[in-house]
Amino acid sequence: MRFAVTYDNGQVFQHFGQTRQFKVFDSETGESSILDSGSYSHGGLAELLGNNGISALICGGIGDGARNMLMNRGIQVYPGISGSADDAAKALIDGNLACNGRSTCDHDHDCHCHD
Repeated sequence: MRFAVTYDNGQVFQHFGQTRQFKVFDSETGESSILDSGSYSHGGLAELLGNNGISALICGGIGDGARNMLMNRGIQVYPGISGSADDAAKALIDGNLACNGRSTCDHDHDCHCHD
């Protein structure tokens, strides 16, 4: 499985639509790499991930529109995650990663996970 984490300085970046980088993991090979976003549009980011064979995304905050774009591309979304990107990736691989609610962004880009 190839999956991505919104990424900034080793941490899960907290706003999907403004992420400048993704850390991409391959659970079969154990390899990881950095993918520059090159775009700030939600549709462009969804397309970038889809075109790079990503099947899941770990992120902080994400709005419903972006979430739907990703899901329509067959990308499973794990929102509301914070902390180390590598720790989150390991938790996903081990089957221990879950958000206890929905992560949304309000108009001021204050992202958080709701129960």
